[in-house]
Amino acid sequence: MTQLSEHPSVKRFRERATAPATGQSVTLDAGELRDFCLKAGADDVGFVDIDQKELAGEREEILRFFPHTKALISFVVRLNLEPIHNPARSVANVEFHQTGDRVNETARHIVASLQARGIRSINAAMGFPMEMVNFGAGRLWLVSHKTVAVAAGLGHMGIHRNVIHPKFGNFILLGTVLVDARISEYQQPLDYNPCVECKLCVSACPVGAIGSEGTFNFSACYTHNYREFIGGFTNWVEQIADSKNALDYRHRVSDAESASMWQSLSFGAQYKSAYCMAVCPAGDDVLAPFLTDRAQYLKDVVKPLQEKEETVYVVPKSDAEEYVERRFPNKRTKRVGNGLNRLRSIASFLRGLPFTFQPNQSKGLTASYHFTFTGAEDRRATITIRDQKMEVTEGHVGEADILVTADSQTWLGFLAKERNLVWALLRRRIRIKGSPRLLLAFGKCFPS
Repeated sequence: MTQLSEHPSVKRFRERATAPATGQSVTLDAGELRDFCLKAGADDVGFVDIDQKELAGEREEILRFFPHTKALISFVVRLNLEPIHNPARSVANVEFHQTGDRVNETARHIVASLQARGIRSINAAMGFPMEMVNFGAGRLWLVSHKTVAVAAGLGHMGIHRNVIHPKFGNFILLGTVLVDARISEYQQPLDYNPCVECKLCVSACPVGAIGSEGTFNFSACYTHNYREFIGGFTNWVEQIADSKNALDYRHRVSDAESASMWQSLSFGAQYKSAYCMAVCPAGDDVLAPFLTDRAQYLKDVVKPLQEKEETVYVVPKSDAEEYVERRFPNKRTKRVGNGLNRLRSIASFLRGLPFTFQPNQSKGLTASYHFTFTGAEDRRATITIRDQKMEVTEGHVGEADILVTADSQTWLGFLAKERNLVWALLRRRIRIKGSPRLLLAFGKCFPS
């Protein structure tokens, strides 16, 4: 066998003594980099230092994903307006998917160019695929594109939780590239929010997920809009598994729903609404029709979405179910599960409570809960519900109205509806000190 030192590849490597090393000491020219990113397919771009304060909450995750990160390239690719405005979901979803592909292609082109210069860089997926190995245990995304885009001066979050670009509005998709090099100039967040606070997103949301005062019901949005993603898909599979025969399955799932799921599996998952994006008039290039003739804008853009007859997917006895029946009598609800109770740790349970909390279901409830988890996970927490708001605090704080001590695995099984509460109480795997009614009231606030 040839000695390693005599291998042709090794010899060529040693001959390249003058070749550039890695990007550790490289500083990229911001102007040149911006021009390149625009030519690569971006419609706007901004640069962020990894140490910028706006990334404080994300820095650890970013560096875990790519430890060499010194700077981030954030860019947007513009969506066409009319496909997103249109009530036909096929048209809107083709626009989302094709633009998403363009984001990923642009990011890959940037990384390939930097790699050719000897500079390490990496691009996180625009959306899906994501780190599904973490489903039920933690975050699925590698980089929070929205956080980075705001830090890069590409917009601010509207009350609908979408980034609004000052020129393009929320008709954008986001991409991020992490770079092992400094950049000569960095952007800062915008000094104003492009959101015009028209609240049209509030009026158009079919599940009432967006509160006019700025609250957001994650569970409501996730259950309907992402019906054919993650948790909704799992629920559909369970419907198949639980069905006695084909007839029973058709009673549970309509032919249209089966066909829609097939379409998602074949051509890419389909969003059910995204109406909040569709009606948003913010952004210099988007605002004119709304300002010129608001009545016509409502007629052309908002009302077709509000009046569309469609199935809206809701968790039983949730705020969304009540909202649809009250606000949109022309839309029909269907009760489903959303997979948000499939948690693999107590940490995930506590972290996820704000996302599943249903404010309207907590009306009239004022209580403090002390939870003590034992077994596989030792954890203490205080959960306070008051004035239709919920707060989670580490440890036992103050006086509690009810004490709940639970084996951690039994509690997670109870949440996933794999364990019976009465069974757990009788076997003292879950113990309570206080009124059982408070535990029932607690469960009502977090339907899944």
